[in-house]
Amino acid sequence: MSTNSSMSSSGVGVLGLLGVAFVVLKLTGYIDWSWWWVTAPFWGGFALVLVITLIGVPVYLLLSRKRH
Repeated sequence: MSTNSSMSSSGVGVLGLLGVAFVVLKLTGYIDWSWWWVTAPFWGGFALVLVITLIGVPVYLLLSRKRH
C-alpha cells in the first residue's frame, strides 16, 4: 500500500465562485451594482497585492536607508 502525501488542488476557488455568482446576478437583474464591483472578486486580490507592494517597497527602502 502506497500513499502519496503531496496533494494538489485545482479548480475554482471561493473568490472565483463568488465572482461567477455576482456576474449571474448582474445579468439576471437581481443586483444593480456597477460592473467594477461585480468583477471585484476576479481582480481584487491582484489589486490588493499591488497596493501593498506599492506601499511596502518604498517604506522598506526608506527604513533600510536610515539604518546605514
